[in-house]
Amino acid sequence: MKKLVGKTLAAMALLGMFSAAARAQSSITLYGIIDESIQYTHNATPTGGNQIGLYSGNISGSRWGLKGSEDLGGGLKAIFQLEDGFDVNNGKMGTYNGTSSLFGRQAYVGLESDRYGTVTLGRQYDPLVDQVQGLTDDAYFGSSFATAGDVDNYDNSSRTNNAVKYVSQNYAGLQVEAMYAFGGVAGQTGSGQTWSAAASYNNGPFSIAAGYYVADNTSTTAAVRTGWSSTSDGTFDGPVNSGYDTAKSINIARVAANFRTGPYTFGLSYSNSNYKADAQSAFLSSEIFNTGQGFFNYQVNPALLLGLGYSYTHASGDTNASYNQISLGADYSLSKRTDVYLVGAWQHASGSQLNADGTVSSAEASIGSYGVAGTSSQDIVSLGIRHKF
Repeated sequence: MKKLVGKTLAAMALLGMFSAAARAQSSITLYGIIDESIQYTHNATPTGGNQIGLYSGNISGSRWGLKGSEDLGGGLKAIFQLEDGFDVNNGKMGTYNGTSSLFGRQAYVGLESDRYGTVTLGRQYDPLVDQVQGLTDDAYFGSSFATAGDVDNYDNSSRTNNAVKYVSQNYAGLQVEAMYAFGGVAGQTGSGQTWSAAASYNNGPFSIAAGYYVADNTSTTAAVRTGWSSTSDGTFDGPVNSGYDTAKSINIARVAANFRTGPYTFGLSYSNSNYKADAQSAFLSSEIFNTGQGFFNYQVNPALLLGLGYSYTHASGDTNASYNQISLGADYSLSKRTDVYLVGAWQHASGSQLNADGTVSSAEASIGSYGVAGTSSQDIVSLGIRHKF
């Protein structure tokens, strides 16, 4: 009897060891960010009205998510990520291109190899966001430093459905990435498709990245499209480009570089965004937005970061307009997970714009991806707190 009991206990102990080992090879993490601010907007309406209120997701979009991995052996892992955006002020799910979606920020599954890189499938960020955006001041201070109307997806307004994405390993600082999203329209393989590719190089204090992105609008049997319908959400945040949501495609080329020395970071970036017209567009000529940006950050001490940015956007083609913007930011860390910030921007617009109803009017200033239509100038100041968990 004693031998039987001993063998049983040994078997149970061995089973427990295998169970513990199996658990150690898999991990699931619950994480999130809550970003809330008091925001003042000067010229928040075309008639010059001002606005003050709470704004959720200023420097970082408020979110929660699950991500995990399973070790499959031989340097191979199964990975997944599910991420949902939300508004702190009312508890509602995030809205993407007018649609509320559970896990609308990210939802993918894939395989990660130590030797060959990572392949993921689902709703994802495009390679320009992954490789280029991190070298801009949007990565530090958010929408207040973004392009007018976010016409080049500088502030990550757009995500892509039905996407297959490959990210290489890092080879001595070089990393490449490519993505293709299936349009899914029967008989029209390219209708609504998205594709993109980018590369980055990091060598000590210097970093540079560049890439190209094309999102096609869905074809229609009607004479004119009624709006934007694609595997990508689109970049239609406010009056700057709202008149071009019937474009055949959005083509974006971006390059960014920064240099870090001691407590200082200097950055430059350029983008060319082409909203192409075809016979089904509600406008006649393609609209092109060229944007140049620069920023300077100063890490005063381990807790305090200061930033200054300038952005110039020129629109030409169907209509012509110019947007000058100056941005300021300060972020103070109270702990590793909690910080307070003060960010603001001033923008001036001149020229003309195409409106969503097809009319042409004087260009309205509209800072970043806030989507607020103003007069020829606009100011936004936000005092906020951000907590990560």
